[in-house]
Amino acid sequence: MQLNPAGFWIRLGASLLDGIIIGIPLALISLALLGEADTWFTSSTQLTYSLLVPVIWTGYTVGKRILGIRIVHLDDTDVSFWTMIKRDLITGLVYGLTLGIAIIVSACMVGIREDKRAIHDFIAGTYVSYNPPWQK
Repeated sequence: MQLNPAGFWIRLGASLLDGIIIGIPLALISLALLGEADTWFTSSTQLTYSLLVPVIWTGYTVGKRILGIRIVHLDDTDVSFWTMIKRDLITGLVYGLTLGIAIIVSACMVGIREDKRAIHDFIAGTYVSYNPPWQK
């Protein structure tokens, strides 16, 4: 299968969809149960979602699935839990230690580079493939 790297806007769209479809209901549940929308409950559940769902669902999250993009290893194999730890947690530390500058650099990398890989893709050995089901 010819892999087609996903660009900045579709990746951003998938993240926004995940935020709407997963984040808003979590915030409402947290608000109802704990009296606040942004709590340990929402943070830990969103972290669990971002680490486990791509492993269980072969590189997809809900937003990525809707838009036809998925996270894969460079050799087109499915991601593992360790891959997602590197992609989310370790890279999160890099982004935090650089006070967010690395996030801006990553966004530019996805927008400019031909392979559309960001810092978190390099750390984890992944990229985001664009293969919408309606083009099969």
